[in-house]
Amino acid sequence: MSGEHASTRMIEGYARGGTHLAADEVWALEAHLEACGPCRDRLTAAVTAEAPAVAELVATVWSGLEPRLADTAPLSRRRHRRARLSRWLTPAMVPWLAMAVGVTLLALLLDLVGTGLGEVSLVLLFAPVLPVLGVAASWSRGLDPAYELTSAAPRAGLDLVLRRTASVLALVVPALLVAGWLTGVTAAQWLLPCLAFTSATLALGGVVGVARAAAALAGVWAAVVVAPTLVTSRTAVALETGSLPVWGVVLALGTAVVIARRGAYSAGGAPR
Repeated sequence: MSGEHASTRMIEGYARGGTHLAADEVWALEAHLEACGPCRDRLTAAVTAEAPAVAELVATVWSGLEPRLADTAPLSRRRHRRARLSRWLTPAMVPWLAMAVGVTLLALLLDLVGTGLGEVSLVLLFAPVLPVLGVAASWSRGLDPAYELTSAAPRAGLDLVLRRTASVLALVVPALLVAGWLTGVTAAQWLLPCLAFTSATLALGGVVGVARAAAALAGVWAAVVVAPTLVTSRTAVALETGSLPVWGVVLALGTAVVIARRGAYSAGGAPR
C-alpha cells in the first residue's frame, strides 16, 4: 500500500488473480477495497484490461442479479445493528460468557455466605481464568460454526480477535469488579492476572489455537494454584500483591507476542 490508495502493481496483480502477490498484500488490499471507492474503480478498469473474460463473466452475473436486488427490501435498522454487533461478538461466545458470569456470581455467593475457603476469596481464585472462557469461544474453529467464513473475510485477523477479546472483557470485568467490591478484594489483586492470562491465551493461541491455549492455561492454573489452595486454604503466592510485577511482565510479553505474530490470526495463518 502506498499513501491512501493501493499501488498500481497491487491493483493489476490482483486483477490477474493475485498469484504474484504475497498473502498479506492480498488481505491488506481486500480490506482497503472495502472502504475505498476510487481503488475499486481502478480495479474494475484493471480487470477489464487485464482479464476481459472475467469482466464479461461479472457483467453476465450482475445482469441476472440486478433485477432481483432492486426488489430486495433495504436492511432494517435492527438487522443493521446486528450486523455491527457481529464485528464484536459471535453467537458461539454467548453460552461461554454466561458461564463465566455465572461462575463469578456463584463464587460471590459462596464468599458472602462464608462457605468458601476461609480467608481465601473464591472470586480472587477464579477471576484470572474466567475471561479465558469467552476468549476461547471468540476465535475457535471447533466452537464457532461460522469460523471458516469469518477467518476468510478481508477484515479477519488480529483486529477482529482483539475486538472480540475486548467484548469479553467488557462483560466479564464489570461483573468481577462488583464481586470484588462486595467481597473486599481489591481490583489490583485480580485485574492484572486476569489481563495477563488473556494476553497469554492469545499469544499461545497464535501457535496452537486459542481453544487449546485456553484449555492448557486453565489446566495449569487449576493444578498450580487452585488445587493447592483447596488443600491448604491459604492464598497462593501467585495471588499475593508481591506477585503483581510478575503478572505485569507476563502481560507485556503476551502483548508483544500477539503483536509480533499478528499474521497468525489471518486466514492464511489462523491456528487450528
